[in-house]
Amino acid sequence: MTFTNRLHQLETQLHTKSPIVLANCRVFFDFDNTMTISDVLDDVIRRFSINDQWIALEKAWHEEKIGTKECLEGQLRNVRITKSALHKFLTKVELDPHFHKLLAFLVREGIKPVILSDSFTYIIEWILNYHGIKDLKVYANSLRFYREHIIPSFPYDNPFCLTCAHCKKIHLTKDKTEDKLIVYVGDGRSDFCPARVSDVVFAKDNLLRFMTKEGMPCIPYKDLGDVHHYFQEILIRGKKSH
Repeated sequence: MTFTNRLHQLETQLHTKSPIVLANCRVFFDFDNTMTISDVLDDVIRRFSINDQWIALEKAWHEEKIGTKECLEGQLRNVRITKSALHKFLTKVELDPHFHKLLAFLVREGIKPVILSDSFTYIIEWILNYHGIKDLKVYANSLRFYREHIIPSFPYDNPFCLTCAHCKKIHLTKDKTEDKLIVYVGDGRSDFCPARVSDVVFAKDNLLRFMTKEGMPCIPYKDLGDVHHYFQEILIRGKKSH
């Protein structure tokens, strides 16, 4: 299905807010494996764990026997890394090759995207700064260093949700108004909750499988080049209508 047809389909489903107009969108991104080409936090845990206990925790998490908070606390308990070693490792992280272009487009159109992640603000902001990206709002978990230990904390934890360590949907619902469309771009399990309360969802991998299983409308994407194309379609159509 073409992007134009996707737009028409979404506008039919969102008839109270159609047509979709770029200026009326608020845009939220997941980080790991959405803005980056790999899951950075998983890579850190895999590389710097002193044993293989993280594997059993990951398995229990995938089987939904434990939540993300319990999983992360257990996994990070066995990570040994200094701040300088972490920085060196993070220099190897690659952003989606289309991210800079997409970000420049959104900013040029007056949209300030927000990052919502179940990773850690420190890691995300360090990566963004390393790639010359500043002033993006990031909501994520917190960490502090103690010798070679990483101590996590979870300022956006929702005790009524056992799935996520960071309840992303609170950032969407608190700003949800009648004249703004919430656009969410994600890939994984931590994106299930925010996807439920978003108007337009870009989905790949686990999030796409979830949306399909639940019968919820979404736009499949392979990389952020697809997302950039979508926003261009909205802008072009908006200009033609004037």
